[in-house]
Amino acid sequence: MSSIPRARQILRRMLPAIILIAAAGATCPSARAEYPERQITMIVCFPAGGGTDIAARLINTALGEALGKPVIVENRGGAGGNIGIAAAARAGGDGYTLLVCSSAYVVNPSLYAQATYDPYKDFVPVMVIGASPNAFVVPAQSDIKTMPELVAKAKANPGKLNWTSPGAGTTPYLAGEVLKLRTGINMLHIPFPGAGPATTAVLAGQVDLYTANIGSLMALIDAGKVRPIAVTSRERWPDLPNVPSLEELDVREKFVKAGLPVVAEGPEVFRARIAREVPMYKDIIDKAGLKIQ
Repeated sequence: MSSIPRARQILRRMLPAIILIAAAGATCPSARAEYPERQITMIVCFPAGGGTDIAARLINTALGEALGKPVIVENRGGAGGNIGIAAAARAGGDGYTLLVCSSAYVVNPSLYAQATYDPYKDFVPVMVIGASPNAFVVPAQSDIKTMPELVAKAKANPGKLNWTSPGAGTTPYLAGEVLKLRTGINMLHIPFPGAGPATTAVLAGQVDLYTANIGSLMALIDAGKVRPIAVTSRERWPDLPNVPSLEELDVREKFVKAGLPVVAEGPEVFRARIAREVPMYKDIIDKAGLKIQ
């Protein structure tokens, strides 16, 4: 089986997620009646402003109220999430440091040549918070109105268009790479350490295309600051009824990634997801040649 059909098959099964995990060994203190005795830190492995950061800030206050101790959010962006993940792993398993990450958690061990953590051994799954599709947007001032127009322009100007994502290792990054493979277009990826700085570049018109989680884009779309041209779900996203899914377009790439806005999968389901998705992403990364040194 060639790499592109295999990539399409795998992407049909992927579900980008925001996840909450703890360093290995963190199950012990939570069993003690006095836990928590002090402040809890949630390390977000991307800069402020992205979907992962938004998810963390939606739950940290309520979690603190439920636990009776403050829960603060600490952004540790960089290296596609690896810096924050490594920081959480080093914090130890006392239960007072939690990691909030995206699907980069199951992607990075295969994407990066030098893995900074073991996704099976270094953390304890706590919960999958939520999942939603990714979206492709262009700057509001762009002359590109649709995905077919983007593909046509990219083919007419090979290597001259650029695009960005919240970072290598994220599912938006992989969505963009598979789009390139599937359509045969050549665009330069400009890496940023997270959705915040990537969004700034888009608003400034410095990139031709931006791929990100739809949750981090809706405010910009509603304000008319970016123009959505496709979503990666099978069906059209309810909040963007006029934006086609990739299933409908000439692209015909079936990035089936849609999920409920809130998933709340528990530890056992989460652990099974990790066991399923780590090798799944490794397969597509290996076949597409996306390894980062």
